[in-house]
Amino acid sequence: MSQQTDEPAAAAQASSPVATGAPGRGPLAAVRRRLPRSTFGRHALVVLLALVAVVLVLELTSPFRNSQFATMSYYAIAAAGLTVLTGLNGQISLGHGALMAVGAYTTGLLLGDDGTGLPLLLVMVIAAAVTALVGAVVGAAAARLHGPYLAGATLALAVAVPGLAIYFDHTLGGEQGLPVASPDVPDWFADAVYFLSANETPTAKYLAYLGWGTLLVVLLLLANLMAGRIGRVWRAVRDDEVAAELAGIRLGRVRVLAFVVSAVCAGLAGSVLGVVVRLAAPSGFTIVLSLGLLTAVVVGGLGSLVGALLGSALLVFLPPAVTNLGIGAGLDGTQAAQLAPFVYGVVLVLVMLLAPSGAVGVVKKLWNRSRTNRRGPSTRRTG
Repeated sequence: MSQQTDEPAAAAQASSPVATGAPGRGPLAAVRRRLPRSTFGRHALVVLLALVAVVLVLELTSPFRNSQFATMSYYAIAAAGLTVLTGLNGQISLGHGALMAVGAYTTGLLLGDDGTGLPLLLVMVIAAAVTALVGAVVGAAAARLHGPYLAGATLALAVAVPGLAIYFDHTLGGEQGLPVASPDVPDWFADAVYFLSANETPTAKYLAYLGWGTLLVVLLLLANLMAGRIGRVWRAVRDDEVAAELAGIRLGRVRVLAFVVSAVCAGLAGSVLGVVVRLAAPSGFTIVLSLGLLTAVVVGGLGSLVGALLGSALLVFLPPAVTNLGIGAGLDGTQAAQLAPFVYGVVLVLVMLLAPSGAVGVVKKLWNRSRTNRRGPSTRRTG
């Protein structure tokens, strides 16, 4: 009799929300109930919190760190677009460096070398639009290609586009590159930053704010796009093309759309790169840049915007850290500089072998395992 009485009690305890970790009780559930119900509202709230974190970081770090964060911003913008194309839609691109070159050269032509051209925000929008047109042409040509054939076609793009700057040297500056005017810090922006932090706003800090502001807007739009119908269609095409086509999805149109969205991100990244580096030169848009972006996406985690951020941070902060360690270990400057790409390659190989889902995938697995361990004993039934 006591065993029969204990079994329902144990079953009730095991099925309770507290025992199973189901939502409904606890501080996390209370926070979830206060979050906006719409997807856009939740994403906007996350972006707002990220903006607060960006302000704190940029105001508490040195001008050198500000320049590093500005560099990370345009890497992350391009990597986020590549995440949509490769991680979500399954198209491999080795030509995003060339698309960034389109955005950078468009920015340089419209801004001029003395800053007397169009307003910067308008120039960035035009650069994104021009790169979108190029992406539409390339995407339409590559819509029927798959796997290594698509990678080869985009590789040809990465090789050909920097050569155009050398061919049209009178307009695009040739091998020396096209100077890009650095924007002046607006007075209203400098006053707002001084009001919030009592700090001045040098150009390096303003460019970091510009890059990260653009990045947060891009992440907000891409997050909502990925969570909606278009994102589900992209995943369906990636997972099973035959089933997607039988469901009425037009594969060519979907692939071209993914390429255009990714090209817009690359154009914005190239525009930010141009104003940060103050130069658009063929040497800055070689195949190494495209491979670096693809590596950042793979290391961070395919299909994850957070992974694109982590991979971009690795691209920016790992090489100087390894170089400093090499110099501290007794290597000269040249040997320490050569050590950085070697370590980055080792990290990439280890991630591909030990964590194919990237850094974000590892974190998710650890989180799910910890949740399972926490609620495992309470879900066992007593005999």
